[in-house]
Amino acid sequence: MKTSLFYLPSVGSRAQMEKGMAGLDGRLYQQMLKELGEQARLADDAGYDSISFTEHHFHVEGFEVSNNPVLLDLFVGMQTKRLRVGQLGVVLPASNPIRVAEDIAMLDHMTGGRACAGFARGYQRRWVDVMAQQTHGIHGASPLENDAIDEANRAAFEECFTIIKKAWTEDMLNYQGKYWRIPPQGTPWNIEFTDKYGAGVENGTVKAVGVTPKPLQKPHPPIFQPFTTSERSVRWCAEQGVTAVLPPVHPKLEDRLFDSYHEMSGKPRGEGLGLLRDLIIADTDEEAMALWQDSGHYCNTSWFAPFGFGKAMLDPDTGEFDMAEGDFLKMGYALVGSLDTVCRQMEALLKRLPARWIFAWGYNSLLPHAKLMKTLELYATKVMPRFAG
Repeated sequence: MKTSLFYLPSVGSRAQMEKGMAGLDGRLYQQMLKELGEQARLADDAGYDSISFTEHHFHVEGFEVSNNPVLLDLFVGMQTKRLRVGQLGVVLPASNPIRVAEDIAMLDHMTGGRACAGFARGYQRRWVDVMAQQTHGIHGASPLENDAIDEANRAAFEECFTIIKKAWTEDMLNYQGKYWRIPPQGTPWNIEFTDKYGAGVENGTVKAVGVTPKPLQKPHPPIFQPFTTSERSVRWCAEQGVTAVLPPVHPKLEDRLFDSYHEMSGKPRGEGLGLLRDLIIADTDEEAMALWQDSGHYCNTSWFAPFGFGKAMLDPDTGEFDMAEGDFLKMGYALVGSLDTVCRQMEALLKRLPARWIFAWGYNSLLPHAKLMKTLELYATKVMPRFAG
């Protein structure tokens, strides 16, 4: 079983956020970078598989101050030797797919083939609506909503994904879709050097373009999609060979998603799926729970619940929430407690599901740096070896 680290990242403690506008405080951002570097170097030495960052914009509140995950990947990659770096993920409907393909390919070369690629659809309308204007008014799509906004967002996402894979694997790219035309019709190019030594031009008109560089990894870096909660998305991931990362979802839905990926891919059940889990290990359960209340629990109730992520924990047949907090922890939906407790939670999780990959969410800044460093070290030295097989 592999374990990767997931970061928003955020800036400031709960108290600092509640003073207001923490995201604009450059000192907090500098502190975050310093601590992030130390945490990444520990993860590199300790044997974690990879580290990934989200993409969000305009978050003056202090959560998710992560407008460019590829730059954060490079920041970490330059300080580490073996740790893979990725994104969970670049929001494709709000991005230029050619630029994304170029940036991740560059990252792959600059890190010696350690890049991962993660692509998301985008759900936060405050920024997706602003950043996605160039794709004909694509909007953020709310989790588990099946409406016209969701359909347009999904169509733009899948078109961008197709372009990126072609850009990585085909010498010359020509793509005519709904949102992107590569190249636009009638683009002139009368350069003799291209006629002699290049390609893609016919009679002075651009017919195809060659995206450079290609990734160092062949055919391309491994691809991930966060944070999948629908059977439609999971089946698409399985069809495309993409690792789907599931947030905590109701056991019934979890089983359906595992079955859907297995049925579509033909791979052993659990392969091709990752699970996102909060991770805090402290000396006692009481200390861990207190830390979680001001970090993971605080972040999820204050920030993510209003976006509708809690819907995934409702019973899909009844629409009811039927799980007590104690059961949530005992079943391994969060790995929070003493070392013994976290090991029991992991045992319960693996007994219930054939989990192959854990994405551990440590809530940097909200969880004090020393406590997060201790969590990462204890998990790597005491938990990972126990469940390595």
